[in-house]
Amino acid sequence: MKILYVATKYEYGDPGLGFSFEHCNFYDSLVKMNGESNQIIYFPIDEMLKKYGWEEMNKKLLRAAFSEKPDFCFFCLLSDEIKMEAIEEITQKSGAVTFNWFCDDHWRFDNFSKHWAHCFSWVGTTDSLAVEKYHRAGYKNVIITSWALNQFLCQPVDLPKIYDIVFVGQPHGNRKKIIKKIENAGIDIKCWGRGWPAGRINSDEMVRIFCQAKINLGLTNSSGTAFLKPFIRIFFQKNYDGKVRAQDPKRWLDNFKSFLSRKRKQLKGRNFEVPGCRGFLLTDSTDELKNYYEDGKEIIIFKDVKDLISKTKYYLEHEKEREQIAQAGYNRTIKEHTYEKRFEEIFKVIGLI
Repeated sequence: MKILYVATKYEYGDPGLGFSFEHCNFYDSLVKMNGESNQIIYFPIDEMLKKYGWEEMNKKLLRAAFSEKPDFCFFCLLSDEIKMEAIEEITQKSGAVTFNWFCDDHWRFDNFSKHWAHCFSWVGTTDSLAVEKYHRAGYKNVIITSWALNQFLCQPVDLPKIYDIVFVGQPHGNRKKIIKKIENAGIDIKCWGRGWPAGRINSDEMVRIFCQAKINLGLTNSSGTAFLKPFIRIFFQKNYDGKVRAQDPKRWLDNFKSFLSRKRKQLKGRNFEVPGCRGFLLTDSTDELKNYYEDGKEIIIFKDVKDLISKTKYYLEHEKEREQIAQAGYNRTIKEHTYEKRFEEIFKVIGLI
Protein backbone atom coordinates (compact mmCIF):
# COMPACT_ATOMS: atom_id res chain seq x y z
CA MET A 1 0.00 0.00 0.00
CA LYS A 2 1.22 3.51 -0.81
CA ILE A 3 0.61 5.83 2.14
CA LEU A 4 1.02 9.59 2.48
CA TYR A 5 1.74 10.12 6.18
CA VAL A 6 1.00 13.60 7.60
CA ALA A 7 1.81 14.26 11.27
CA THR A 8 4.44 15.83 13.52
CA LYS A 9 7.90 14.27 13.69
CA TYR A 10 9.12 15.70 17.00
CA GLU A 11 7.50 16.15 20.39
CA TYR A 12 5.80 19.55 20.37
CA GLY A 13 7.76 20.23 17.16
CA ASP A 14 11.04 20.45 19.12
CA PRO A 15 13.87 18.13 17.96
CA GLY A 16 15.49 18.59 21.37
CA LEU A 17 12.61 16.65 22.95
CA GLY A 18 13.03 13.64 20.67
CA PHE A 19 10.59 11.95 18.33
CA SER A 20 6.86 12.46 18.85
CA PHE A 21 4.42 9.81 20.01
CA GLU A 22 2.98 9.76 16.49
CA HIS A 23 6.38 9.11 14.90
CA CYS A 24 7.35 6.38 17.37
CA ASN A 25 4.04 4.54 17.12
CA PHE A 26 1.95 5.37 14.04
CA TYR A 27 4.76 6.02 11.54
CA ASP A 28 7.06 3.27 12.77
CA SER A 29 4.25 0.70 12.75
CA LEU A 30 3.02 1.66 9.27
CA VAL A 31 6.56 1.37 7.92
CA LYS A 32 7.33 -2.00 9.50
CA MET A 33 3.99 -3.82 9.45
CA ASN A 34 3.41 -6.67 7.00
CA GLY A 35 7.12 -7.17 6.49
CA GLU A 36 7.75 -3.53 5.53
CA SER A 37 5.66 -3.91 2.39
CA ASN A 38 4.06 -0.45 2.65
CA GLN A 39 5.54 2.49 0.77
CA ILE A 40 5.42 5.57 3.01
CA ILE A 41 5.69 9.17 1.79
CA TYR A 42 6.66 11.03 4.96
CA PHE A 43 5.26 14.56 5.36
CA PRO A 44 6.43 15.80 8.80
CA ILE A 45 4.22 18.81 9.53
CA ASP A 46 6.56 20.46 12.04
CA GLU A 47 9.65 20.24 9.83
CA MET A 48 7.79 21.37 6.71
CA LEU A 49 6.16 24.28 8.53
CA LYS A 50 9.46 25.48 9.93
CA LYS A 51 11.23 25.17 6.58
CA TYR A 52 8.59 26.52 4.18
CA GLY A 53 5.96 28.42 6.18
CA TRP A 54 2.25 27.67 6.34
CA GLU A 55 1.16 28.65 2.81
CA GLU A 56 3.98 26.88 0.99
CA MET A 57 3.73 23.81 3.22
CA ASN A 58 0.07 23.40 2.27
CA LYS A 59 0.93 23.74 -1.42
CA LYS A 60 3.61 21.08 -1.07
CA LEU A 61 1.14 18.75 0.62
CA LEU A 62 -1.27 19.13 -2.28
CA ARG A 63 1.51 18.49 -4.80
CA ALA A 64 2.57 15.36 -2.90
CA ALA A 65 -0.98 14.02 -2.76
CA PHE A 66 -1.59 14.48 -6.50
CA SER A 67 1.87 13.57 -7.83
CA GLU A 68 2.54 10.53 -5.61
CA LYS A 69 -1.00 9.16 -6.01
CA PRO A 70 -1.17 7.38 -2.62
CA ASP A 71 -3.85 4.82 -1.82
CA PHE A 72 -4.23 6.15 1.71
CA CYS A 73 -3.54 9.51 3.37
CA PHE A 74 -3.02 9.23 7.11
CA PHE A 75 -3.35 12.41 9.17
CA CYS A 76 -2.94 13.06 12.88
CA LEU A 77 -3.73 16.74 13.32
CA LEU A 78 -3.05 18.65 16.52
CA SER A 79 -4.76 21.90 15.49
CA ASP A 80 -4.99 24.00 12.32
CA GLU A 81 -1.57 23.10 10.87
CA ILE A 82 -3.15 22.04 7.57
CA LYS A 83 -5.75 24.10 5.70
CA MET A 84 -9.23 22.62 5.69
CA GLU A 85 -9.45 23.44 1.98
CA ALA A 86 -6.29 21.46 1.26
CA ILE A 87 -7.58 18.35 3.03
CA GLU A 88 -10.97 18.65 1.33
CA GLU A 89 -9.32 18.89 -2.08
CA ILE A 90 -7.22 15.78 -1.41
CA THR A 91 -10.29 13.90 -0.20
CA GLN A 92 -12.51 14.91 -3.11
CA LYS A 93 -10.09 14.90 -6.04
CA SER A 94 -6.91 12.89 -5.41
CA GLY A 95 -8.45 9.41 -5.48
CA ALA A 96 -6.89 8.58 -2.11
CA VAL A 97 -8.80 7.59 1.01
CA THR A 98 -8.11 10.20 3.70
CA PHE A 99 -8.20 9.37 7.41
CA ASN A 100 -7.51 11.36 10.57
CA TRP A 101 -6.76 9.76 13.94
CA PHE A 102 -8.46 12.01 16.51
CA CYS A 103 -6.53 11.46 19.72
CA ASP A 104 -8.47 13.32 22.40
CA ASP A 105 -12.19 13.07 21.67
CA HIS A 106 -12.77 12.46 25.38
CA TRP A 107 -12.33 16.23 25.83
CA ARG A 108 -11.63 17.77 22.40
CA PHE A 109 -14.60 16.61 20.35
CA ASP A 110 -16.71 19.73 20.74
CA ASN A 111 -14.03 22.33 20.09
CA PHE A 112 -11.91 20.44 17.54
CA SER A 113 -12.91 17.09 16.07
CA LYS A 114 -16.48 17.86 15.04
CA HIS A 115 -15.29 20.93 13.11
CA TRP A 116 -12.66 18.96 11.13
CA ALA A 117 -14.22 15.52 10.60
CA HIS A 118 -16.02 16.51 7.39
CA CYS A 119 -12.67 17.09 5.66
CA PHE A 120 -11.80 13.37 5.63
CA SER A 121 -13.12 10.22 4.01
CA TRP A 122 -12.95 8.50 7.40
CA VAL A 123 -11.99 9.40 10.97
CA GLY A 124 -10.83 7.29 13.88
CA THR A 125 -11.67 7.97 17.52
CA THR A 126 -10.36 6.41 20.73
CA ASP A 127 -13.50 7.45 22.64
CA SER A 128 -16.37 4.96 22.52
CA LEU A 129 -18.82 7.68 23.54
CA ALA A 130 -17.81 9.92 20.65
CA VAL A 131 -19.35 7.78 17.89
CA GLU A 132 -22.86 8.93 18.70
CA LYS A 133 -21.60 12.53 18.86
CA TYR A 134 -20.19 12.21 15.34
CA HIS A 135 -23.48 10.75 14.14
CA ARG A 136 -25.46 13.60 15.69
CA ALA A 137 -23.11 16.04 13.98
CA GLY A 138 -24.00 14.40 10.65
CA TYR A 139 -20.78 12.44 10.21
CA LYS A 140 -21.14 8.67 9.69
CA ASN A 141 -17.72 7.43 8.56
CA VAL A 142 -16.21 7.05 12.02
CA ILE A 143 -14.18 4.07 13.24
CA ILE A 144 -13.67 3.12 16.88
CA THR A 145 -10.01 2.36 17.45
CA SER A 146 -7.70 2.56 20.43
CA TRP A 147 -4.17 3.03 21.60
CA ALA A 148 -2.00 -0.05 21.38
CA LEU A 149 1.56 -1.34 21.44
CA ASN A 150 4.19 -0.78 18.79
CA GLN A 151 5.69 -4.24 19.10
CA PHE A 152 8.61 -3.22 16.87
CA LEU A 153 9.66 -0.62 19.45
CA CYS A 154 8.51 -2.00 22.82
CA GLN A 155 9.63 -5.52 23.60
CA PRO A 156 10.37 -7.35 26.87
CA VAL A 157 13.93 -7.13 28.15
CA ASP A 158 15.20 -9.67 30.68
CA LEU A 159 16.44 -7.39 33.46
CA PRO A 160 16.44 -7.64 37.28
CA LYS A 161 13.53 -5.94 39.07
CA ILE A 162 15.30 -3.05 40.80
CA TYR A 163 12.30 -0.74 41.34
CA ASP A 164 9.32 -1.44 43.58
CA ILE A 165 6.86 0.81 41.71
CA VAL A 166 7.40 3.34 38.91
CA PHE A 167 5.36 5.94 37.07
CA VAL A 168 6.22 7.29 33.61
CA GLY A 169 4.19 10.35 32.59
CA GLN A 170 3.74 14.03 33.28
CA PRO A 171 2.79 15.29 36.80
CA HIS A 172 -0.35 17.14 35.78
CA GLY A 173 -3.68 17.17 37.58
CA ASN A 174 -3.66 15.38 40.95
CA ARG A 175 -0.78 13.06 40.10
CA LYS A 176 1.74 14.67 42.47
CA LYS A 177 -0.72 14.26 45.35
CA ILE A 178 -1.20 10.57 44.52
CA ILE A 179 2.55 9.98 44.35
CA LYS A 180 3.03 11.78 47.67
CA LYS A 181 0.43 9.56 49.36
CA ILE A 182 2.21 6.47 48.05
CA GLU A 183 5.48 7.76 49.48
CA ASN A 184 3.82 8.60 52.81
CA ALA A 185 2.67 4.97 52.98
CA GLY A 186 6.32 3.94 53.07
CA ILE A 187 6.45 2.71 49.46
CA ASP A 188 9.48 3.56 47.32
CA ILE A 189 8.19 5.00 44.02
CA LYS A 190 10.26 6.44 41.16
CA CYS A 191 8.83 8.84 38.54
CA TRP A 192 10.01 9.91 35.10
CA GLY A 193 8.60 12.40 32.61
CA ARG A 194 8.67 16.09 31.86
CA GLY A 195 7.99 17.92 35.13
CA TRP A 196 9.51 15.31 37.47
CA PRO A 197 13.06 15.78 38.87
CA ALA A 198 14.31 12.76 36.89
CA GLY A 199 13.07 14.40 33.68
CA ARG A 200 11.93 13.04 30.35
CA ILE A 201 13.23 9.71 29.02
CA ASN A 202 13.40 8.26 25.52
CA SER A 203 11.55 5.16 24.31
CA ASP A 204 14.42 2.75 24.95
CA GLU A 205 14.84 3.99 28.52
CA MET A 206 11.09 3.74 29.07
CA VAL A 207 11.05 0.09 28.01
CA ARG A 208 13.95 -0.74 30.33
CA ILE A 209 12.17 0.91 33.26
CA PHE A 210 8.93 -0.99 32.55
CA CYS A 211 10.94 -4.22 32.60
CA GLN A 212 12.92 -3.32 35.73
CA ALA A 213 9.84 -2.44 37.80
CA LYS A 214 7.96 -4.87 39.98
CA ILE A 215 4.88 -2.66 39.54
CA ASN A 216 4.10 -0.05 36.87
CA LEU A 217 1.56 2.57 37.90
CA GLY A 218 -1.05 3.78 35.40
CA LEU A 219 -2.94 7.07 35.90
CA THR A 220 -5.64 7.86 33.36
CA ASN A 221 -6.71 11.43 34.10
CA SER A 222 -6.56 13.58 30.95
CA SER A 223 -3.91 16.24 30.49
CA GLY A 224 -4.71 19.83 31.29
CA THR A 225 -6.82 19.21 34.38
CA ALA A 226 -5.53 22.41 35.98
CA PHE A 227 -8.12 25.18 35.92
CA LEU A 228 -6.58 28.43 34.68
CA LYS A 229 -4.96 27.61 31.32
CA PRO A 230 -7.85 25.48 29.99
CA PHE A 231 -10.31 28.17 31.07
CA ILE A 232 -8.34 30.86 29.24
CA ARG A 233 -8.44 28.70 26.09
CA ILE A 234 -12.20 29.13 25.99
CA PHE A 235 -11.56 32.68 24.82
CA PHE A 236 -8.04 32.57 23.33
CA GLN A 237 -6.16 30.06 21.17
CA LYS A 238 -2.59 29.44 20.08
CA ASN A 239 -2.42 28.87 16.33
CA TYR A 240 -0.01 26.88 14.14
CA ASP A 241 2.37 29.88 14.08
CA GLY A 242 2.59 30.04 17.87
CA LYS A 243 0.68 33.32 18.08
CA VAL A 244 -2.21 33.73 20.51
CA ARG A 245 -5.47 35.04 19.05
CA ALA A 246 -8.95 35.66 20.36
CA GLN A 247 -11.41 32.83 19.77
CA ASP A 248 -14.49 33.44 17.66
CA PRO A 249 -17.38 34.01 20.15
CA LYS A 250 -19.35 31.43 18.15
CA ARG A 251 -16.87 28.82 19.44
CA TRP A 252 -17.09 29.76 23.12
CA LEU A 253 -19.86 27.25 23.89
CA ASP A 254 -17.97 24.38 22.22
CA ASN A 255 -14.81 25.41 24.07
CA PHE A 256 -16.69 25.47 27.36
CA LYS A 257 -18.01 21.93 26.73
CA SER A 258 -14.46 20.74 26.12
CA PHE A 259 -13.30 22.52 29.27
CA LEU A 260 -15.89 20.62 31.32
CA SER A 261 -14.81 17.29 29.77
CA ARG A 262 -11.14 17.57 30.75
CA LYS A 263 -11.49 15.68 34.02
CA ARG A 264 -12.86 12.58 32.33
CA LYS A 265 -10.51 9.61 32.59
CA GLN A 266 -8.97 8.51 29.33
CA LEU A 267 -7.40 5.25 28.13
CA LYS A 268 -3.67 5.79 27.62
CA GLY A 269 -0.93 4.27 25.51
CA ARG A 270 0.74 3.19 28.76
CA ASN A 271 -2.17 0.79 29.35
CA PHE A 272 -0.87 -1.26 26.40
CA GLU A 273 2.86 -0.46 26.47
CA VAL A 274 3.45 -1.80 29.99
CA PRO A 275 1.81 -5.22 29.41
CA GLY A 276 3.46 -5.29 25.97
CA CYS A 277 6.83 -5.17 27.71
CA ARG A 278 5.67 -7.96 30.02
CA GLY A 279 5.40 -5.43 32.82
CA PHE A 280 2.92 -5.64 35.68
CA LEU A 281 0.31 -2.86 35.35
CA LEU A 282 -1.58 -1.42 38.33
CA THR A 283 -3.92 1.27 37.04
CA ASP A 284 -7.12 3.16 37.68
CA SER A 285 -9.98 2.46 35.29
CA THR A 286 -11.61 4.15 32.31
CA ASP A 287 -14.81 3.63 30.34
CA GLU A 288 -13.07 1.29 27.91
CA LEU A 289 -10.25 -0.45 29.79
CA LYS A 290 -12.17 -3.61 30.72
CA ASN A 291 -12.95 -4.12 27.02
CA TYR A 292 -9.24 -4.75 26.42
CA TYR A 293 -7.94 -6.49 29.56
CA GLU A 294 -9.37 -8.70 32.29
CA ASP A 295 -8.97 -7.17 35.72
CA GLY A 296 -7.30 -9.53 38.17
CA LYS A 297 -5.88 -11.80 35.48
CA GLU A 298 -4.07 -9.59 32.92
CA ILE A 299 -3.83 -6.26 34.75
CA ILE A 300 -4.89 -4.96 38.16
CA ILE A 301 -7.31 -2.04 38.53
CA PHE A 302 -7.47 0.06 41.70
CA LYS A 303 -10.55 1.99 42.84
CA ASP A 304 -9.00 4.83 44.85
CA VAL A 305 -5.70 5.80 46.50
CA LYS A 306 -6.37 3.61 49.55
CA ASP A 307 -6.97 0.63 47.27
CA LEU A 308 -3.89 1.54 45.22
CA ILE A 309 -1.66 1.48 48.29
CA SER A 310 -3.19 -1.77 49.54
CA LYS A 311 -2.74 -3.54 46.20
CA THR A 312 0.79 -2.18 45.79
CA LYS A 313 1.82 -3.69 49.11
CA TYR A 314 0.08 -6.98 48.30
CA TYR A 315 1.71 -7.48 44.90
CA LEU A 316 5.14 -6.41 46.10
CA GLU A 317 4.93 -9.39 48.45
CA HIS A 318 3.44 -11.88 45.94
CA GLU A 319 6.00 -12.17 43.18
CA LYS A 320 4.70 -15.37 41.56
CA GLU A 321 1.15 -14.05 41.25
CA ARG A 322 2.47 -10.73 39.97
CA GLU A 323 4.56 -12.38 37.28
CA GLN A 324 1.68 -14.60 36.15
CA ILE A 325 -0.52 -11.54 35.64
CA ALA A 326 2.25 -9.73 33.76
CA GLN A 327 2.69 -12.72 31.44
CA ALA A 328 -1.06 -12.96 30.79
CA GLY A 329 -1.19 -9.24 30.01
CA TYR A 330 1.69 -9.64 27.58
CA ASN A 331 0.03 -12.56 25.80
CA ARG A 332 -3.23 -10.60 25.38
CA THR A 333 -1.38 -7.52 24.10
CA ILE A 334 0.64 -9.34 21.45
CA LYS A 335 -2.40 -11.28 20.30
CA GLU A 336 -4.87 -8.38 20.07
CA HIS A 337 -3.46 -4.95 20.89
CA THR A 338 -0.66 -3.91 18.54
CA TYR A 339 -0.76 -0.93 16.18
CA GLU A 340 -0.25 -3.34 13.31
CA LYS A 341 -3.55 -4.99 14.24
CA ARG A 342 -5.25 -1.61 14.78
CA PHE A 343 -4.27 -0.47 11.28
CA GLU A 344 -5.32 -3.78 9.74
CA GLU A 345 -8.76 -3.33 11.33
CA ILE A 346 -8.98 0.22 9.98
CA PHE A 347 -7.93 -0.85 6.48
CA LYS A 348 -10.56 -3.61 6.46
CA VAL A 349 -13.36 -1.21 7.40
CA ILE A 350 -12.23 1.32 4.81
CA GLY A 351 -11.96 -1.39 2.15
CA LEU A 352 -8.24 -1.14 1.45
CA ILE A 353 -7.54 -4.80 2.26
